[in-house]
Amino acid sequence: MIGRVYAIALNTFREAIRQKVLYGILVVVVVVNLFGLVLGAMSLDQEDRISRDIGLGGVQLFGAFTAMYLGVSLLYGEIQRKTIYTIVSKPIERYEFVLGKYAGMAATLTLLVLLFTLAMVGLLWLQDVPFTAALVKALSLAFMEVLIVAAVAVFFSSFSTPFLSGIFTFVVFFLGRVTPEIRSAVESARWSWVRTVCDGVLKIIPDLHVFSVSGSTAEGAHVSIHGGFVTWSYVGTAGGYAGLTIAALLLLSILIFSRRNFV
Repeated sequence: MIGRVYAIALNTFREAIRQKVLYGILVVVVVVNLFGLVLGAMSLDQEDRISRDIGLGGVQLFGAFTAMYLGVSLLYGEIQRKTIYTIVSKPIERYEFVLGKYAGMAATLTLLVLLFTLAMVGLLWLQDVPFTAALVKALSLAFMEVLIVAAVAVFFSSFSTPFLSGIFTFVVFFLGRVTPEIRSAVESARWSWVRTVCDGVLKIIPDLHVFSVSGSTAEGAHVSIHGGFVTWSYVGTAGGYAGLTIAALLLLSILIFSRRNFV
């Protein structure tokens, strides 16, 4: 099984890195980081803060958008090109196919996040801004979020078209990012049925705010990458939550994809 999953993952990775849109995204990230130099020069003694914020924001935003693009296109692409008929006729289980696809996407996203991080490090180096442990933690959390977004995209792609999968994934990403605001609005809702429905939705949607806490309250204290940030134990707990969320999404994807008829 491991060999078959590895072969699919490797093929998916090769297919992904050939897509020109990924190089376009990488160029945009570099340009955004260079734009941070301009903003830092225009600010009053805020170069460090702006450089960190723009660099980290670029990794989080463009990493998530890349995960959406790969997740909704690579799995459905096999169906659209009808290569799935050849694959299912071979001694490959469908769960191996889904796992291999996700593993290949994860490898691609890992490479891209590393390149995004290098662009951020270059920006910080040009401005003599130190690369702190807080940034390492924030980048680790951002990487976990990217992998969850990719799993969400694979889940929707297992039964829907790329267009609808992209919309659904973006909605989940947006709602997951604003879960604290949604909870505050739910608590002040007048109707009990609204609170019940919203509570149910919040239990289903991955809480992506867990991975983007800079400037918010975490572990009972206000945290920021410019000052005191979360502990490594928080990062480890977030990693466990990310692993369970990804496993659940992939399990649902496998169950749905296994029931699809390609004959």
